[in-house]
Amino acid sequence: MHNLYFSNNDYKNSSDEELITLIKQNNDKGALNYLLEKYTDLVNMKVSKYFIVGAEREDIVQEGMIGLFKAVKSFDGERLSSFKTFANLCVERQLQTAIKTSTRQKHMALNSSVSLNTAAYDDNDDISIIERLDTNTAEDPLDTITKKEYYKFVENRIEETLSDFEKQVLHRYTSGESYVEIAARLDSQVKSVDNAIQRIRKKATKNIMKESDI
Repeated sequence: MHNLYFSNNDYKNSSDEELITLIKQNNDKGALNYLLEKYTDLVNMKVSKYFIVGAEREDIVQEGMIGLFKAVKSFDGERLSSFKTFANLCVERQLQTAIKTSTRQKHMALNSSVSLNTAAYDDNDDISIIERLDTNTAEDPLDTITKKEYYKFVENRIEETLSDFEKQVLHRYTSGESYVEIAARLDSQVKSVDNAIQRIRKKATKNIMKESDI
């Protein structure tokens, strides 16, 4: 339980590599919080260079934060000398992957002005755009696992700011359920689930990027 004895100043006086050792060996949440906050400027700098059609800035920031989270989890100090360099690469790759995924979906006629509940192809089609996204978008299994871990971290970090509905949505989302499945289980609309996820992302961005109180 090293995080009970480490203050914010202790984290400041530790190298990135030492913090990662604390995170991996002792599951030190304080060290993880500090390291993510330390590199949010890097994420913001990278995000400013990218644009994804139909995505809000918070969505792109979350992709960058997932890349940073992935860097923390997979950094190997014996093989790599600098975490900062590795984090820069992971964030860049995650954003590029998000861009490529968005590009693959362009044939779906999806943009920021189209409702996610709109029929995907014509008025007689019972399948909505969000259902097409849920069933047709392939993702690397490692990315899926990383995103689940990241949003579990987010859930713990911002739990007090979430409504009961948002908590239920996030719990099911991190369990691997699609928007359609979540809506069915919660007796809600897919659009309501999508709106809840967008609110969660905004709250995550706001909370993770604020100064640590550790």
